[in-house]
Amino acid sequence: MHDRLKALSVHLLTATGAVLSMFAMLAAVEEKWSLMFLWLVVALIVDGIDGPLARKYEVHKNWPTYDGVLMDLIIDYMTYVFIPAYALFKSGLLSGWTGWLAIIVIVYGSVVYFADTRMKTTDKSFAGFPACWNMVVLVLFAVAPSQGTILIVVILLTITMFTNLKFIHPTRTKRWRSLSLGVCIAWICFAAWAAMVNFAEGSLAHWGLILTSLYLVLAGIAQQIFPERIKRVR
Repeated sequence: MHDRLKALSVHLLTATGAVLSMFAMLAAVEEKWSLMFLWLVVALIVDGIDGPLARKYEVHKNWPTYDGVLMDLIIDYMTYVFIPAYALFKSGLLSGWTGWLAIIVIVYGSVVYFADTRMKTTDKSFAGFPACWNMVVLVLFAVAPSQGTILIVVILLTITMFTNLKFIHPTRTKRWRSLSLGVCIAWICFAAWAAMVNFAEGSLAHWGLILTSLYLVLAGIAQQIFPERIKRVR
């Protein structure tokens, strides 16, 4: 019974992501972008914690009544895709047809990607960009590049969702995991910092976000270019 209660508690922890997404959406409707991103950062932390706990307490065996994977996907679509796409459109970072094109590309491409049974690689990485638009849009808010640059970034990342380019999972990809986890934690800290100062220009959080984001985007591709050497047993 003790193990079953632990498994249930993990499911209930995952479900809190729905509440956090509602809080983020309410902030977005009022155009309180910093508050919206802070809620999304909290949701990202919960998403990073519940997976390892689910595997540790074997939720699929100890509480199979609830499908934790399905619950996670529903919440991820809201927090990773839907709300960030709304923020990108309503914030004015993209105007006119560029805004419409971006949100259609993001929400349509991401829902197809989420349904793809091939999204995970054998080393627990992602095959293609894992639709982490919450992270991408936050960086765009902080850096505020030109509309053309934003549109190019959105289209290129959407295209990569349907390629074999590898993107690491910070907690599950074994190779470089210690470094990847540290970089991911740093990204969360920089993201929270940037949001708390309302994305003020000149903040060191901006450079931190850029550098950590580049690692998270390129680490998996680097692992493909430089494959791990197989140790020979003598």
